[in-house]
Order: sequence, then structure tokens, then C-alpha cells
Amino acid sequence: MRHASRLLFATLASFASMTASYAADPQHPPIVFVHGNGDTAGLWVAQFWRFESNGYPADRLFAVDIPHPTARSDDGKEEVNRSSTADAAKAVAAEVDEALKAPGADKVVLVANSRGCQTARNYVKNFGGATKVSRMVLGGCVHHGVFNNPGGALGSEFNGAGTFLKGLAEAPEVPKDIPVTLIRSDKFDLYSQPDGKYLGMAGKPTGINYDSQELPGADNRIIPGADHRETAYSKLAFEIMYEAITGEKAGTHAIVAEEAPVLSGMITGYENGAATNLPVAGAKLSVYATDPKTGERFGPAVYEKTVGADGVWGDFHAKPGQTYEFDIKAEGYPETRYFRAPLPRSFRYMDLRLQPAPAEGNFVFVKRPRGYFGPDDQATANGAPLPGIDPKDPVPHVASANVAVAGDKAETVTATFNGETIAAQYDPALKGAATYIEFTD
Repeated sequence: MRHASRLLFATLASFASMTASYAADPQHPPIVFVHGNGDTAGLWVAQFWRFESNGYPADRLFAVDIPHPTARSDDGKEEVNRSSTADAAKAVAAEVDEALKAPGADKVVLVANSRGCQTARNYVKNFGGATKVSRMVLGGCVHHGVFNNPGGALGSEFNGAGTFLKGLAEAPEVPKDIPVTLIRSDKFDLYSQPDGKYLGMAGKPTGINYDSQELPGADNRIIPGADHRETAYSKLAFEIMYEAITGEKAGTHAIVAEEAPVLSGMITGYENGAATNLPVAGAKLSVYATDPKTGERFGPAVYEKTVGADGVWGDFHAKPGQTYEFDIKAEGYPETRYFRAPLPRSFRYMDLRLQPAPAEGNFVFVKRPRGYFGPDDQATANGAPLPGIDPKDPVPHVASANVAVAGDKAETVTATFNGETIAAQYDPALKGAATYIEFTD
């Protein structure tokens, strides 16, 4: 049912916004985007918008939500709310089959990040994808491991010497007749480092180097200075993706606003120490228009919904230039508030995650799901550098910064990142609530 509703959403959105039909146009094959470890389909929002802003039809863009997005510690052992390599590949297979229902669809393009890269390759190699995929574009991958340890952890999906990655590395690493474009950083991907600092093993060699992401036979591209996620979610990554898929250079990497954006997605939860991509039935969403300078609500909610068993919270009709707060209440979770920049285009995978109670203290959490904060970024809160960023560590690795507030009064936190500004209102009356600022880029 969720697949059907999302396909209908895309079809209607495309019909409303496009004046030409691309149903049989080979320049616009369906694209299936595959997220990384612990992530969600929602991370692809800016890339969807960039493709659409260059004329790519909305009903040709699809994204996978792996139900249990975090990998198992040992691929062969069951673990609550963890997926095996086979589970992840089967989730891709299901989304590909949905995409192939699009009019005129013959094969799909797979675009992936991080764990999604080996999931896409596993699907093609071992789960029937070779006959359904025409091309792959893979960014920020761990093809040869996050570490290489022939003496242990052989069941880990991320061990280059382990069973799974050794199997994928058997020649040919690039499948016959399926071109692969690979996007990587030069030396700033925290999961392609010779030192184990970012794996909790500072000073110990990982057995991996900066070039370990590359695949023999692929069109290997480097984005200098890119972090692990910027290799897939950034403007420069989009330009590479677009040209690889269409054969043409993108006209723009700017996001062109629609007159009447429609937003939807799932409200999802948390189990056994990790996020899920499963619905939280009964969760109540309230959306408030906010003052872009203070984060204060402009009156009552402009949209409300208590979700059903499918967890789908849309359809919300947004104003392109308006900032919003998404407030979620659900049994077993703290009240959760997301402050977002204006939402200029429609998107059907805008999943909203619930997590356990935040750290003790009074904070607004500044998040960058599509990248990491580093010392070279213009990232501030109320004019001061975001906490947690080490100016002496050149590798971006901070995904969320905890900005302290007084806690006894209403307070505005204004966060900026590389030109994007979002204001959130901390409300002491909402005891125990989790307040997030979430950047688009």
C-alpha cells in the first residue's frame, strides 16, 4: 500500500508540474536511490529537487527505505532491528520492481551512498539485478571495507577481509554491460582513513587507505575536500550523477521552487539502539508556520494528522518560501520538534524520525543529515562556531551539534551553515522535548 500511494503521489505531482510526457524517453530512465547504514530515503531530498529542477520527471525518481537500515554486527547472525546484506538487497529489489512499473520503463539506474553502494552491487550480482539495472552511480562507498582484518570480525559487512566484501570483490568488480560511475573524496572521507580514529581505534591502522573506495573498471571521480556524505548528496555530486545518467551537463544545481509543493513521508521510530524505517502508528504530527527570524509559531497548526498503521503523515501543502516546525507526539518517545528551512518542492519520502530522550541538559540539536560539519565550514549557532568541531581535525565527522540554552525561558537559536539559515524556538514549557534544527544541504 505504501508503494502504491507513493507512486500515485509521484504521478500526480509530475502531471501537475510537467507539461511534456517523458514516459518513453530513454534519457529519463527510472532512478532508484539507495541510502547508507542507519539512514533513510529522506536523505535524497535535495538530489530529487535538483534532478526535477533540470526537467527530470518526478515520477521517474524512487528511493529505498530499508526497514531495518543498520547492518548486523555479524551478517550471519540475527539481531533485533538490524538487517543482513540479503535483507538490504531484497529491499532494493522490491523498490526496483516498483520503479519498473512506471510507463515505458525497461531498466533502472541505481544511485547509492555508503552501505548502499555494496547493497546495490550485491543486488546486481546476487539477487537478479543484472537484468534490471542499466547503470550505477555510487558515492562515498566502502567497497574494500572500513577496515581490513583477516584475523577477526569476518562476519562484519564492513571488513574488507570478511566473507561478504571478499565475495563482492571477486572479478569482475564492475559487472559486464553495466557502467559504474564512482564518486569519492580525495582524503576527507572518515570511513576511508588509514588510522582508526573514527572507528574508536585511534592510533591503530585500519588496513585501508584513501584510494580503497575505487573500483577497477569504473569511471572513478574525485571531489576534493568532500566528506563521506557529500560524495552523494552535494551539488558537485549531483552534477556528476546527472551527466552520468543523461549524457548531458546539468543546467543548474539550484533548486527551482514550485508554486504548490506537496510533502509526505513516514513517521518512524527507534529500537535496540538504532533508528528504524518502520511506521509508528498513532503518532500525531502538527505543522506550524514559523517566523524565519525567531522560530516562533505563527498561531495554530497549519496542518495536523494522526498517522495510521502505514505511518504516512501527508499530504501537506506547503508555501515555498515559508519556514516550518514539525512537532510529533507519540507514545514511548519524547515530543520531537524539527525546524526546517523553506520546502520549495514536493517530496514523498520526507520521513520524520523519533528517537529516545535526548542527552540530559537543555539543548537545541543542530543536524546535518546529508553531510558532516568540519573546520572549513561556515557553521554557527547564534554567531558562535558550532560546538564539537575540532579546528585541528581536518576530516569532517560531526553530524549533530548540541547547542546549550538556558532552559528557563523561551530562547531562539539561529543556526547557519554555508549560506543556509534556520531559526528554532526553544520552549521551556515543553519539558523533555527534543528540538532539532535540520539543514537541507
